[in-house]
Amino acid sequence: MASVAFVSSGAGVAAGLAASRLEPAIMAPAPPQHAAVRAVDAVADPESVVNLSTGVTQAVKRVEPDVVGVENYQLVSNFFSQTSKLQATGLGTGVMFYKDERHAYIVTNNHVVEGAAKVDIVVDPGKHHDADVVGTDPYTDLAVLRVPASVFRGIEPVTFADSSRIEAGEPAIAIGTPLGLDFADTVTSGIVSAKSRLMPVQDEATGQTLDYQTVIQTDAAINPGNSGGPLLNIRGEVIGINSCKIVAQNFEGMGFAIPSNEVKVVAKQLMEKGHAVHPALGVEGYSLASLPQQMWPDVPVDYGVWVKRVSSPEARAAGIRPGDVIVSFNDRTVRTMAELRTALFQTHPGDVAVVRVYRGDKLMALRVKIGQMGTKPTTAPALDFAR
Repeated sequence: MASVAFVSSGAGVAAGLAASRLEPAIMAPAPPQHAAVRAVDAVADPESVVNLSTGVTQAVKRVEPDVVGVENYQLVSNFFSQTSKLQATGLGTGVMFYKDERHAYIVTNNHVVEGAAKVDIVVDPGKHHDADVVGTDPYTDLAVLRVPASVFRGIEPVTFADSSRIEAGEPAIAIGTPLGLDFADTVTSGIVSAKSRLMPVQDEATGQTLDYQTVIQTDAAINPGNSGGPLLNIRGEVIGINSCKIVAQNFEGMGFAIPSNEVKVVAKQLMEKGHAVHPALGVEGYSLASLPQQMWPDVPVDYGVWVKRVSSPEARAAGIRPGDVIVSFNDRTVRTMAELRTALFQTHPGDVAVVRVYRGDKLMALRVKIGQMGTKPTTAPALDFAR
């Protein structure tokens, strides 16, 4: 069985690229004439095709001025000369989402700027501007940068769509900087393949899984360097921030983006506080349906979240035990880890939530005090180096 790697699409991290070879086309026998007549009748309205193409073009024109390249500079030591210098080690994408009289703010991925001693944005080929890292959040893989407002003079910030209202099958457009600045502002398009998938958020340095995140799946091409760039709907509104893709033999067209509703909340917290505040239930678990049936506990349901470990004093004090199956959170049915995470993220640290669990055939209602995930900066201290 081929292994599947979930790879962030920033150029500064390891990424696998595979070229697929097209098989020769096989000619089918000509259909009867009456079948051909039906095929003609079924041809889509040419005007609708033109409208879709025009819509993509207009969406790109609306947003492209807000899209920038993001360069990560790290301090690299020379063993022989015993000296250190700043060196560009990674490249991603960002998009300007807020501007006031003094500053413009850019959202990108945390893994694009992780470990950076210095960050630049590139608005046009050869035009680099120093950017301040306002805040980073490894749990959602988001970061916010700040530059002088004059960098975006005459340019309005992007508009965020309500990502809860997107539908599978609707057009999706990605803009980014794949494979280097020579390919800046590359546009790819496809559809929303699924509006809600659960994916691991991993620490780039250690490979440790920090959390699981609900993301949008798209078949619009997401390549190394696209990380942090916008995923748009046909109206030119941002529905997500591109984050990762699947790299494996025989897998194509599987990219993922952080939903815009989550981006808006986290980006605002990063602007205001320099870090994001996330609620924590204090348990580790799996969607019951994802477990082999021989591992299922003896409960009267075939859905929910099976608790593997209880990791917080608050959850233990509330009575949650390993082996419990969570089926409800604050009166919202919980079928999967993604649904539990979505419900949890509607609360705040210090809130008290009612969690219903099955322990055997007994349904129990437990009151749990919500904790807080710890966060820390993921960039290096700012250094005063000349370019």
